[in-house]
Amino acid sequence: MSTQKTPDLIKIYIKSCLFGFFLAAVFVGAIMWFDVAGIGGLIMGSDIGIMATLVFWVLNGIVFAGVQFSIVIMTMGKTDDDDDDRRGRMMPIFRQDPIAIPIPVDKPKRR
Repeated sequence: MSTQKTPDLIKIYIKSCLFGFFLAAVFVGAIMWFDVAGIGGLIMGSDIGIMATLVFWVLNGIVFAGVQFSIVIMTMGKTDDDDDDRRGRMMPIFRQDPIAIPIPVDKPKRR
């Protein structure tokens, strides 16, 4: 049996997924409880309401987990010790004024 250590990125992904699906459960619960746009009443009145709720939760969980993982990854390299002289400014773009260039055009012959 192999005793390999789980990479940190996988741990971060699993935590982000769990947190995203937890947030999705809270979100779906709030939508159902407050009956936003009549969705709660529609799902509760349906004979496949449990399946609709499950699908609603899973699809929102996928989105929320992706957002959580993106936020964690994008904020990984940022620390308080980073002193960037540019402060988010980009290199200046030098624009040139357009110059009119004459193009010779033959006149159409009259018939």
